This record gives sequence, C-alpha cells and structure tokens, in this order.
Amino acid sequence: MRFAITHPMHSHPYHPDVVSGAGITAIAAAAEQAGIHGFGFTDHPAPSQRWLEHGGHDALDPFVAMSFAAAHTSRLRLIPNIVVLPYRNPFVVAKAAATLDLLSDGRFTLAVGVGYMRKEFEALGVDYEQRAELFEEALRAIRAAWTTDDLSFEGKHFTARGITAHPRPVAQPHPPIWIAGNTAAARERVVRYGDGWCPFPAPPGLARTAKTAPIDSVERLRALIADLHARLEAAGRDPAAVDVAFSPFYPKGPGDADFNADEFLAGLEELVGAGVTWVNIHIPGDGVRAATEALDRFRATVIEAL
Repeated sequence: MRFAITHPMHSHPYHPDVVSGAGITAIAAAAEQAGIHGFGFTDHPAPSQRWLEHGGHDALDPFVAMSFAAAHTSRLRLIPNIVVLPYRNPFVVAKAAATLDLLSDGRFTLAVGVGYMRKEFEALGVDYEQRAELFEEALRAIRAAWTTDDLSFEGKHFTARGITAHPRPVAQPHPPIWIAGNTAAARERVVRYGDGWCPFPAPPGLARTAKTAPIDSVERLRALIADLHARLEAAGRDPAAVDVAFSPFYPKGPGDADFNADEFLAGLEELVGAGVTWVNIHIPGDGVRAATEALDRFRATVIEAL
C-alpha cells in the first residue's frame, strides 16, 4: 500500500500560506518525511466563478507546481490529480511531462482524465462534446512522442510529420500513465493505454454532477476492480502490474480532531482486499502548519502502525 496527497487547495478562496513557494516546499518536504509516496496538484486553468462559489477550488498550474516540489524533494512521486488531457495539445503535454520526469530523475506519473466542466472547456476553446475522442487520440500521440524518433502521427485532431522530441523521459519505456474515471470506458482505456486506474468515491448525486458512474461502497469498488482485472487478462496483460488509486470511504482525515486511526486502518484493509494499491489522503488546507501537523499525525498513527 502506498499513499498520496494532493496539495491542499481545497477551497475558494484558498489559504495564502499554501500557495507560496515556502508553503509548497514545507508541505512537500513534510509529506516525504512522513512516508507519503506521492504528491500532486489539481488542474483547473479556467474554472467558472459559479463553480468556485458552489464548492469548487482554485488551482496552480500542475506542471509548474510539481516541478517546484520536485526541486525540494528526492523521493516523492509526482502525480497530478488530475491533468485534464483534452485541454492541451498532446505534444505540449508530452514535452512538459518528459521534462518533469527528466528533472525529477524519473519520479513522474501522468494521471489524466477526460474532464467534465463545460464552461472550462468553452474558455479554453475546446469542443466539450469531443472530449472523449480528444482524450484517446492525445494518449496515443503522447506515448508515440515519448518513444519514437522521426514520428509521423495522423489523427483526426492532431497531426505531426517527422518530429523528434528529445530529451526523452528517464522512465522506460515511458512514465506511467494513470487514467481517471469511474466508467467502463475509463477501465477500457486503462487496458489499451494505461498503467493505473484512479476512480473516486462518488455517491449518485456527485456522480451525476461529474458525469461518471457512482462508486459508493467497497463492494461496488471491488466489483469494478474485478471487471478491470478481467479486461486486462482478456487483453493479455497482468493485472498485478496495473495500479489502482482510490480515496478512503472513511470521512475523516488526519487533520480532523476526531480522526480515528483504528477505523481508518480497518478501512485500508478493506481497500487492499478490494485491489487498491494507492490510497489518497486528505489533509487540511487551512495553512501550512495545519497541513504539516496532519501529515505528522498520519505518520505516527497510521504509517507506523502498518
């Protein structure tokens, strides 16, 4: 079992401490010291004011922010949560990802999703209705750019003729690709393109908002992971080589006063039994001190108890 956190910009407005260079450095270093394995940022280049006022959150550019965190750590894996792939040209993504992987000595995982916020698509000039098609074509283009010299790529949306993109990533054959989403289509994309699946807890209401499938119990999650494994086996792939990242159903995090480590550990055991390999930990966003104290508490009460 490995643990990951997302940098704690959970609200609008955000706490100013957590978006300073010193704040990012302190939280990333505290995560590494606590035994956390992965660290990343969300991706919202142009969220709507309405979304922000109804529970949304602000965001830093994930590639820039992860590069800053990489420079101040040595072991943390850099895992965005998540890059909305249709927002960007795939060759630009491939270059940013390869650069980050190179400068971090092979510590980057490209976690990507299709996206669901129509107004953000509109602001970026991307056709919302074609997002799934853009996503799959971009995945093919990125993997090709990472591994092929003198590449010619002919797609419906992206075309390249005779390109060579060096330096290459450190990771071979390329950085891991994790694919987000709760649907059967997302799991099928993992089979074709991915090295990991990152679904998320979603009761029916949230699932409707995010335009995805509900996951509201360990039993449901276990069935979907079994479906993923069956698809991988049918394609001749080893399910044990594909990660599954998920957030606990237990509602409290180590920043909550009533966090119960025993209950949390029991929930972890259920997730491991269901096939989860990475667990996302929620830490508070009300200042750097609150975040680092929560990380230390998680180390003392959970990581050291494993």
